[in-house]
Amino acid sequence: MTRRDDGPDPSHQRPDGVGDLTVEALGSLSKALETVERARGHLYGFHQLTGTADLELDRTVALLRAAGHDGWADRVERDILGRDVIPGRWTFQIVEAYDRTYYEPFRDLEHEAVAALAAGRQHLYEAEMKEARRALGHRDHTARPEGPDANEDRRPG
Repeated sequence: MTRRDDGPDPSHQRPDGVGDLTVEALGSLSKALETVERARGHLYGFHQLTGTADLELDRTVALLRAAGHDGWADRVERDILGRDVIPGRWTFQIVEAYDRTYYEPFRDLEHEAVAALAAGRQHLYEAEMKEARRALGHRDHTARPEGPDANEDRRPG
């Protein structure tokens, strides 16, 4: 297979007329969205951990009853099991509200900005940083992926 050291593929090359500050601004916007993606992952972790704890309370109640502590079992069932984590909401509702009111508008704006300002070409800042940091001719510093998966997930640009 021939090595391709001729720079980034066209979908990662800056369109004509796109300036340095625009590329930097889109890189910053992308970085902010990546941080929101991580926050969203933590929110899902919160959702799953809280749900796991709530499901474990079924076992807690059964064990308390088996040990003869019906009063404590009743308190766990009444006061904690199935309780809202914030007034009126379980964790799935928090996730849905976050997605609807913050995550989706943020993601959509980032995609719209890339489409409008860079012809839909994502990660230009990172692609240019990769190109600047490559050691030309080094086998582990190639410009582009090689092999059968090299063109996966490419947006036309």
